[in-house]
Amino acid sequence: MSLKEILLYRRATRRYGDQNIDPEIVRGCLELAQLSPTSSNMQLYEAYHIIEPELLKQMSIACLSQGAATTAQQMVVFVLRQDLHRSRAQKLLKLEEENVLRNSPEDRRAHRIGRWRLYYGKIMPIVHARCFGCIGLVRKIAVQGFGLFRPIVRQMSEADQRASLHQSCGIVAQTFMLAMAEQGYDTCPIGGFDSLRIRRLLGLKRGAEISLVVSCGIRDPRGIWGDRVRIPFEEIYHRH
Repeated sequence: MSLKEILLYRRATRRYGDQNIDPEIVRGCLELAQLSPTSSNMQLYEAYHIIEPELLKQMSIACLSQGAATTAQQMVVFVLRQDLHRSRAQKLLKLEEENVLRNSPEDRRAHRIGRWRLYYGKIMPIVHARCFGCIGLVRKIAVQGFGLFRPIVRQMSEADQRASLHQSCGIVAQTFMLAMAEQGYDTCPIGGFDSLRIRRLLGLKRGAEISLVVSCGIRDPRGIWGDRVRIPFEEIYHRH
């Protein structure tokens, strides 16, 4: 399918049929979703692919027994992992250093490696550090001061960074759902769930935060609630 055909095909499916879907195809769609952009390429998320029937049953209860959950053949839970920011930054620094050595001219390597060491070695640990909102407040005050003299990113509080991670995770989830549609599989993003129950079911660590649950299957015609409804484009689009 073309991108337009994929977008027209994809619908939030509230009820699935009994047909099985291939978990390896779902895994492949998640691999494609990893190509999505994330803030500073930090990739501070994990995807939990649920295929076991008993766990699916428990997950459907945690998702408030919505039809999109109770009839799902599989589920994917997207989880924020801001607590991994230091280890992810170090891993990305190593990967970018190797990238520079492979692809940059010799006379530019030292400069580019130094830039990555500054970014992932020093800036990212500061940007993602948390301490009950206090560190975020210090960052917020600092950028407001710098902003008197130059353009600067001002959304630097701990709440701002959390929102940024949810944005990144949403982009990944959307890419996953489009990849699933290209395979003829259906999905539904579920935002209403009992996060505590899901955390316990998945055995998530304290620093992990659930961003979105996506149910998967093949649509039952009753799971598509009429025509797609959208606000008139003229109310959304503004040209300056």
